[in-house]
Amino acid sequence: MQSLIAPAVTRAAGEGELNPLLPHLAEIVLSLVVFGLLFLAVKKFVYPNFEATFNERTKAIEGGLAAAETKQAEADAKLAELEQQLADARHEAARIREEAREQGAVIVAEMREQAQAEASRIVEHGKAQIEAERQQAVTSLRTEVGTLATTLAGRIVGESLDDDERQSRVVERFLADLEAGTPAQN
Repeated sequence: MQSLIAPAVTRAAGEGELNPLLPHLAEIVLSLVVFGLLFLAVKKFVYPNFEATFNERTKAIEGGLAAAETKQAEADAKLAELEQQLADARHEAARIREEAREQGAVIVAEMREQAQAEASRIVEHGKAQIEAERQQAVTSLRTEVGTLATTLAGRIVGESLDDDERQSRVVERFLADLEAGTPAQN
């Protein structure tokens, strides 16, 4: 295709016809002057406004970045502070739990001591009560045995042993012989 266009361009230039691919010199000069004026107008009026806007945006972005970095640093500091407070709170909670365990152990030990003391007191009271009941039973048995012995002795002897003094001597001697394990002689 290029081989078809090149001979047509050279042929048209030689014949004096206007070549659509080669503009006139006046058009080229006029185009350069208009381009230069337009370039100067853009450079003098438009470019400074663009530059000012770009500078403002750059400053705003840099300010925003600086503010963001400042806020990030503050947030990091606050986070570190909160983490420290959380660690302190956990440490304090662990200390309080340990103190509560120790206090619980002390309370349990005190309660055990009180329970043992109460149990000992109850056992001693029970022993004392049993001893009192035993003494009461022994006294009651002595009286009954004495009454039965005097009645029996009175029947064997054939005389009445109603005298209280005599009866108590016979009973005492009989019981003493029983405790000693020797049979009565009379």
